[in-house]
Amino acid sequence: MTWIIALSVIAADRFSKWICQSYLQPVGSVPVIKGIFHLTYVQNRGAAFGILQDKMWFFIPATGIVLAVILHLLAKTKTDSRAMRVSLAMIAGGAIGNLLDRIWLGYVVDFLDFRVWPVFNIADSCIVVGAVLLGYLVLIKGEGIGYGKV
Repeated sequence: MTWIIALSVIAADRFSKWICQSYLQPVGSVPVIKGIFHLTYVQNRGAAFGILQDKMWFFIPATGIVLAVILHLLAKTKTDSRAMRVSLAMIAGGAIGNLLDRIWLGYVVDFLDFRVWPVFNIADSCIVVGAVLLGYLVLIKGEGIGYGKV
């Protein structure tokens, strides 16, 4: 199940970015709900909120380290901790989706624009949802990665 989730995140992310590059890039932005939610093509050469612009030398190895840690944690996580595995798979899938952009394009394609928040993509969403779930499991429910309850 873990690999299916990660691969699904990667596939949804790649497909949505392909659609954006094909149809949204030429027009720039399309309002879905005017002034509230737009689809806006952005080439993000940094991290979240545009920080660390043009630092690919940092992002690519850092993502590799994060993925290695996640693979290690997945190997140690008990099979009965399904929510923990889902959270790690979502984070890994999102990280790989953005990593592929950085390697192939030199930037990350972002397009979900709520006008009050920086533009983001499906990979970013999965990383955030996975991280929030992981935080909930560890901090609120007291689950330890690979060791059951803390």
